[in-house]
This record gives sequence, structure tokens and C-alpha cells, in this order.
Amino acid sequence: MSESPPQHPPPHPAVPACEQQPLFDAVPERARWRYKPRRVSQLWRSKALRAGVLVTVLALCGLVILALVREQTGTEGFLVGLGLATLPVPLLMAAFRWLDRVEPGPWRNLLFAFAWGACAAALVAIIANTFATRWIATATADPASADTLGATVIAPIVEESAKAAAVLLIFVFRKRDFTGIVDGVVVAGFTATGFAFTENILYLGTAFGEDQEMGASGLASVTAATFFVRIVMSPFAHPLFTMLTGIGFGVAALAAQRQRIRRIALPLIGLALAMGVHALWNGSASLLGPWGFYAVYLAFMVPVFGLLTWLTIWTRQRELRTISAELPAYAAAGWLSHAEPRALSSMRARTMARDFAKRTYGPTAAHAVAEYERFATSLAFLRHRAHRGAAGPDFVEREQELLHHLWQRKEVAGPSLAYAARASGRVWTPPPYRDYGGYNPYRS
Repeated sequence: MSESPPQHPPPHPAVPACEQQPLFDAVPERARWRYKPRRVSQLWRSKALRAGVLVTVLALCGLVILALVREQTGTEGFLVGLGLATLPVPLLMAAFRWLDRVEPGPWRNLLFAFAWGACAAALVAIIANTFATRWIATATADPASADTLGATVIAPIVEESAKAAAVLLIFVFRKRDFTGIVDGVVVAGFTATGFAFTENILYLGTAFGEDQEMGASGLASVTAATFFVRIVMSPFAHPLFTMLTGIGFGVAALAAQRQRIRRIALPLIGLALAMGVHALWNGSASLLGPWGFYAVYLAFMVPVFGLLTWLTIWTRQRELRTISAELPAYAAAGWLSHAEPRALSSMRARTMARDFAKRTYGPTAAHAVAEYERFATSLAFLRHRAHRGAAGPDFVEREQELLHHLWQRKEVAGPSLAYAARASGRVWTPPPYRDYGGYNPYRS
């Protein structure tokens, strides 16, 4: 019986030589560029139409959810809930954006995710949860058990599925912006932050209405208790649940295109975990009482949140190591200076390069350096995916397109990154046993 040959990862593709005047003959026409500079540009009609439809749908969902929440809380309760629910939003958004600093995704994706969570997902959750709970209460003639079942079973399934839809849409239609675990966590975090924002308005507004009826105020009020539990203790609850879904999509994005089962199964596993943790969280309050809630919070929720935060930060550091490992091939071929890979793999050095360009050449130059850093990061990740066989058949076109963008900005970005490498102590010199002047470590 013959043994199957061992499976080896595909070899690194050869780095194109850097000529004095590169031709970039594989670069597609500008209209088909995959990596576009982030500047104001004329949108194609089809893109404008899709964006218009999407904005219209989200706006309609927002108006409906606004009417439903206001009907339940009253105008005064809605305004109080809106003010209190807004407090954690900037902090959460800033935290997730900080995690995404290595290769920041476009704001349009993140704003879409937030709007989807706040409008579409919240609307689906309110309608579906209410309908399901009423149906169970009618079928069982036991409203109390229907509320408990709705909170511990129905709500996690409905809410996590509705939030996961935003991650799925970006995963499918914005593949170039969804390349790994960090992207999945950030998109999921923005979606869940939007969902929690709307939900907090409803809970806090309802609590304020109860206080108005009972005449309660101060720390003994229902509003204060709700604010403490939802805003102070657990603003990360919904982001934590949906981050599990985002991690599933992020790991799937790292898989090769031919691994279809993995790309489908991993997001479903992440979604199932999100539903399970959500159900545990809801059940701790409805089934175990207040002490059970605090026990689950301290023994499970806080450690899991800490673990996921560590995983995300570790993944971000791994992205920086990928940049440090992949870009020296382009430095050896002459596209980059030898100092640039080390500077580009340090967030501090990247910031120093932009600041130097702004002081020396002006804001336009700083923008060019920021774009250079983003394109170089995309180039490193593209080459890393090619080594795993996940880059796709258009690797050469995409590589030359990124090199073209780098070449256009090299005159300003090169000195800025060289300064940052020296100032941050990240100057790199080739080891004496390798001739990097003409050595290409990835050319066979």
C-alpha cells in the first residue's frame, strides 16, 4: 500500500525585481483597482445605487425602532435613556478602533456595522422576541415561564443571528477588508455596540418611567440600578457575545478558498458559542436570581472577556510580526529600504513617521505616508496569504497594484520611515552572513 506524499505549504512566490522605472504591466485599469487610495472619488452609479438602498433600509429600520422604543418609554423616558445609553458608545468604539490600527478597515464598514446593530438587528430582535414570547405564553398558558424561556432561549438565538448578519455581509461583500481575526472582532464589536445602544435606551427609558410612576429617585431608583448593571458593570456584554461570532468569521477568512467546509463551519461554531454564552448570561439573572447573576459575572464573564481581549491583542501583535517577516523580501528586491520593514512593524514608529512628514512637508505628505503604511501592510498580508495558498489567482495583479501605490509615495514616505526607524531605535542592518544586496529569500 503506497503512502500519500506529505503535504507542504506552497512556496513563496518570487518577488518582482525593482527596476529604475517599473512598468507595472500587470496592474489593472484604475477602474478595477482593488486597493484604492482613500480620497474623495466619483462613485459608480451601481455603487451609489447599492449604497442608497442600504442607507434607505437602515434609515427606515431606525425610524421604526425609534417609534417602537418611544411608544414603550414615552418621550421623557426616551430622552433620558438616549442620554445615558450614549455614554459607553464612544469608549467602546475607540477601543475596537484601537485594536484595528495595524491595518485599519474603512470607516464605512464600521459605521454600517454600528447602524445595522442599532437599527436592523434591534428591530428584528424586538419584533421576533415579542412575537415568540407571546406565542409561548398563549400555547402554555404560563406567562412567567414564557418570559423566562424567551430570555434564556429565544432572545440569544434571535439577537445573535441578527447581529451576525452584519458580520456575514461584510465578510461576503468586503472580502478585501476582512482578512483575519482582528477584522472579525472589530466588525462584531461595532455591531454589538450599536445593538446594545438601542437596547439600553429601551431598558433605561422603561426604568425611568417606572420611577416616575412610583416616585422613586436617587440611588434607590430603578434607573440607577439599571444604569449600574448595564452601563457600569457590563457595557461589554453584547460585544463579548458577538465577538465569538466575529472570531469564527475571522478564522474562516484565514482559510484558503478551497477549504469551503472550514469557511462555513467556523462562523457557525462561533455563532453557536455566542448564543450559548448569551443564554448563560440571561439565564443567570432569570433562573438563578441576583446572586447567581453576580457569580456568573465574576466567575465566567469577566475571565472570558479578559481572555478574548488578550487573544485580540496577541493577534494584533502577530500581524505586526507578519509585516516584519514578509516585507524584507521587498527590501531585498529594492522596493523598500532596509529600515522600512522594521519601522512598519512598529505602531510607534508608524506614528512618528506620519508626524515627521506633517512637520516637514505638511498635512498632504502625512496623508501620503499613512496611505503608504496601509498599502505596505496590505502587501505583507497578501504575501502571507499567498504562502498559505489563500491569495487567489490574481495575486500578481494585486501585488503589482500595491507596489505601484508604494512607488508613487516612496519619495515622501521613505525619508519619513527612515527617520522613524532611527528615532525609535528600530534600525535594521542585514546580518553579515547574508548578502541582501542581491539576495531574494523567496526566489528559488
